[in-house]
Amino acid sequence: MQPSSRRAWLIDAPVLMVAVVWGSSYLAAKEITTGSTVVAILLLRFLVAIPPLGVVARRAVGRLTVRELRGGLVLGLVLTTIFLMETYGVVHTSATNAGLIISLTMIFTPLAEAGLYRTRPSRSFLAASALSVAGVALLTQGAGFTAPSLGDLLMLLAALARTAHVLVMHRLPAVKETDDAALTFVQLATAVVAFALISPFAGTPPWHVAATLTGGQWLNVVYLALMCTFFAFFVQLWAVRRTSPSRVSVLLGTEPLWAAVVGVALGGDRPGTLGYLGGALILIGTSWGRRAAGHPAAPSVPPAPDQLRTHENATT
Repeated sequence: MQPSSRRAWLIDAPVLMVAVVWGSSYLAAKEITTGSTVVAILLLRFLVAIPPLGVVARRAVGRLTVRELRGGLVLGLVLTTIFLMETYGVVHTSATNAGLIISLTMIFTPLAEAGLYRTRPSRSFLAASALSVAGVALLTQGAGFTAPSLGDLLMLLAALARTAHVLVMHRLPAVKETDDAALTFVQLATAVVAFALISPFAGTPPWHVAATLTGGQWLNVVYLALMCTFFAFFVQLWAVRRTSPSRVSVLLGTEPLWAAVVGVALGGDRPGTLGYLGGALILIGTSWGRRAAGHPAAPSVPPAPDQLRTHENATT
């Protein structure tokens, strides 16, 4: 393996692991969440994730500037929005539609990135992304499509919010040099405060949910907190500042594939022949997209001053 390829995989492998744990989170969350407990479960999940992250980031958090704290607050609010829309979206639509719609992040991210830099995505990258989306369509079509619903709209907005989160992390000047662990801590702490403020008006109180969870359900909460939140968002932040947002997006776009793998292995799902074909297309499209997105060693083109000022005004 060439040095550049080895370096690429050192960044890509943890991001791919994030896609795996996020894919598994659907089954874990489904077993403990209902429409009336969405905010309560999210609050418990983030509360469990905060202490270990605080231990890791305690010194770096103390060194954050006011500007960096403001940047982390912006990212935390976007993160809060993503989780609310995704979780409520899954509750109010079919898993088929949810998996397909959220995968559109693979298309939205390179298009948005190209717009920010005033460049055009390569045809190879767009073709690879389209192939992956086609694979998701085949993978998730087993139950058939339902009529568009509020949940479908929420998942579409969540895909757009995911795109915004990745791009803001990559481009926001206030957090360019911020410690990864400290910035992740500020984001998760912001989400905890937001969920705590929302919880009295959003279904079952969190303390009631916490008191009624079984031991197995608490294990799911801990898994969602430590792997799908603490680990996942730390790695995403670490990777997106060392490679392109498009490259991160196409790797995270394999999330529906891993959701299907977990569903088949643990949840008893049977995707059928077309579903397995879809999984293969996702793997092919993702591998192709990695190459088309370029190596992380290649420096990104800096934005023009007028572009930077416009982006700062839009995100601060």
